[in-house]
Amino acid sequence: MKKLTKFKNPPLEQAFTASLLGQAIKARRTQSGLRLEDAAALCGVAKQTFMKIEHGHPTSQLQSILQICSALGIKIYIAPWHNEEEAAADDWT
Repeated sequence: MKKLTKFKNPPLEQAFTASLLGQAIKARRTQSGLRLEDAAALCGVAKQTFMKIEHGHPTSQLQSILQICSALGIKIYIAPWHNEEEAAADDWT
């Protein structure tokens, strides 16, 4: 059996892209000791789908990405923001 190479975490402070997410997923998978086939089965997606996401394929299905992240314990979140009206109102308080 081929030895699994553990990938390091990518620099997560850079701009969020499909490629960065794929690198993070691959790092998490390999650090967890999971082969591609096993991770795909664990996440409930096809091996081909998992591979495309790891390679940063830009048209991957969001639901598949979310399934993979959830199964591997990768958290994705949206930081709160203020729109201009809220910012203007906040200036008066």
